[in-house]
Amino acid sequence: MMDYQNPALPVERRVADLLSRMTLEEKAAQTCMVRGVEYATKPSDKQHCSVEPDTEFDWERLEKDFGQDGIGCIHDMYSTPVPFNKIQKYFIENSRLGIPAIFTGEALHGISGLRGTVFPCPVNFGATFDPDLIHEVGSAIGRETRALGMHEILAPNLDVARESRWGRIEETFGEDTYLSCRMAEAIITGEQKGDISRPDAVIAEPKHYCVHGIAEGGTNCSHARAGRREIEGCYLPVFETGIRKGGAYNVMVSYNSVDGDPLMCSEFYLKDVLKKRFELKGFCRSDWGGVARLKSEHHLVTTEKAAIGLAMRNGLDVQGCDMPPTFWKQSVIELAQEGSLSMERLDDICSRVLRVKFELGLFENPYTEETTYESVIRCKEHRDISHKVAQESMTLLKNDGILPLKEGFKSVALIGPSSAAQKIGGYSSTPQFPIPSVYEELKAELGDAVTVRQCNGCAITYDKKQPRIVDGQPHLYSEGEDEILDEVEEAIAIAGECDVIIMVGGDNTITSGEGRDRCELTLNGRQRELIEKLSGLGKPLILVLENGKPLELSRENEVCNAILMTWFGGESGAKAIVEALLGKFSPAGRLPLSLPRSSTRIPCYYSMLPGGAPEFLEGPKDALFPFGYGLSYTSFAYSDLTINKIGTFDVMVSCTVKNTGDMDSDEVVQLYIDDVESSVVTPPMLLKGFERIHLKAGESRTVTFHLDYDSFKLMDIRYVWTVEPGLFRILIGGGSRDIRLKGEVTL
Repeated sequence: MMDYQNPALPVERRVADLLSRMTLEEKAAQTCMVRGVEYATKPSDKQHCSVEPDTEFDWERLEKDFGQDGIGCIHDMYSTPVPFNKIQKYFIENSRLGIPAIFTGEALHGISGLRGTVFPCPVNFGATFDPDLIHEVGSAIGRETRALGMHEILAPNLDVARESRWGRIEETFGEDTYLSCRMAEAIITGEQKGDISRPDAVIAEPKHYCVHGIAEGGTNCSHARAGRREIEGCYLPVFETGIRKGGAYNVMVSYNSVDGDPLMCSEFYLKDVLKKRFELKGFCRSDWGGVARLKSEHHLVTTEKAAIGLAMRNGLDVQGCDMPPTFWKQSVIELAQEGSLSMERLDDICSRVLRVKFELGLFENPYTEETTYESVIRCKEHRDISHKVAQESMTLLKNDGILPLKEGFKSVALIGPSSAAQKIGGYSSTPQFPIPSVYEELKAELGDAVTVRQCNGCAITYDKKQPRIVDGQPHLYSEGEDEILDEVEEAIAIAGECDVIIMVGGDNTITSGEGRDRCELTLNGRQRELIEKLSGLGKPLILVLENGKPLELSRENEVCNAILMTWFGGESGAKAIVEALLGKFSPAGRLPLSLPRSSTRIPCYYSMLPGGAPEFLEGPKDALFPFGYGLSYTSFAYSDLTINKIGTFDVMVSCTVKNTGDMDSDEVVQLYIDDVESSVVTPPMLLKGFERIHLKAGESRTVTFHLDYDSFKLMDIRYVWTVEPGLFRILIGGGSRDIRLKGEVTL
């Protein structure tokens, strides 16, 4: 037995032994990733990245393309474990050293493909302010992904989303660094479970490293303009938390540039920060098309081969289906032979890939049990977790007392393009099971006692049915809404004959998602017109929004009696909506991002630096609904603030929160800090603690926060992290603009 085949030896010794036996060609192969669906004889006709469970593969083509050199990773082959085991067996038995492949999949809110629980979108995760629950989501995603035969997921998205026009906000946890850090640690530890060799754990690969949520102009892939202090204080901490505290092995590198430095070939961000400072255990992979952009968009080189060399020399490890794997592999070989890529660097890359494979346990257990998934995929536990996230992320923006709906009404007009077609968001699976709509759930809940009349009224978008192509890579398929008729007047007529009007609208996968950036944040299509006409009827009007990004709701806020923002609530989102409307629970989600007063008054995130004028000629520039905002069906009182300094930088803060209403509910207690005296400009407040608690009517509870060095630190005028002596204000309340208690501490 060779050392690398001996599981009793330390991983590093096994890596070194295997590396010493590998040829240049075999090392180059480990930097490659291939789309498995392209070699399958039975690709699925239901999703372009899936294959049928009984597929075979074009073995002759695999032999021609890879010979006995093996492969690093295989992507886009969603199926049951059988096809994964077939192709894994091929690479083990037909490569000289028997090196297994890593199978990779998308799983931002559930594993992609044709199976798997559809959880609410990550922006919903942020809205829950409940890291423990999101840890459960991560654990469920890990179980389902590994049970299906995949070892690694291209998730979570750790971008801090502060550009309201950017389409990918739905993939993030929101605009705040601290909230995103807490969620990053929670979901990654759930996915990886502390031991990636477990049969229910997967490798997390956070993206898009490292400043992507402020794309200039709001358009995907665009340049990010940010200073060093902002990058270090707002964006890098989320990735550092995901890697250091969450334990993430791998990272996907963003395809944009930061201050003129393309991340795909940034020696500073890839070597100095990611690998030296953050001590990344595994490898960093290019986002799709990212390396090619060094030539086509950034104009740093004139050939794609030169782009590969530039990226790999400066710290990139493996490709993410960036170019044909045969071209990539041959380019790496030639670059090494020419001396443009040192063997020392190639060995480092190969060692990182092999280390991950050894820690996954693939050399001992390369195959997946082929029936376990049947009892894991969409099991009751996972569906219950999904439903709870949908409930906890419900964010009540306005309520004049109409909600929860009281008994006594005899008819409901259910209007809007999402009333009979539930939206689940981008990067989801393609469900082969029915997703109930609000219409179906409301009828089932109300029964025969109440008449429910439904009419779409208008579409969100009238788009021709076509594949969505984003930078050459088909990510999703969206059918648009050609089938929805323009029937505003019919909707008004129906609503006029009913006691209560519920309008369900918002976004779809054309107005929100990757490559779906918008410069206008009002409800798309004729939705606002429909809402205004409905409001003219003088009936109670409730607006329910299924959306993936900030919306401008100034007019809706004026004419609607209640607004419930539900984001994209996953496979049981409609049920959660109906439960909230009927008072089965009290909504307690909080905005993970700020909603602007108009599409032109952005950015408006709560932690903007002070110094600018507070108003435009047209009015205030702050958010209409700020970060952390959210109403409830009950009320809460805050009292008894105590601040105790227990160490140089350690401070214990506590307060009492009481449910003063007549309904049980959650409350999200938020703690912000204001650095009153500082050597550099700091935000007026920064979130540094939160806790979601459940209180019965009349119940009180003491909530305690432990603040430490990280809570008070800043990057000073010389770019050094420090806690500067002076006064700090402690602000506690139900939102960034709902501060109930104020205190001070001097450090």
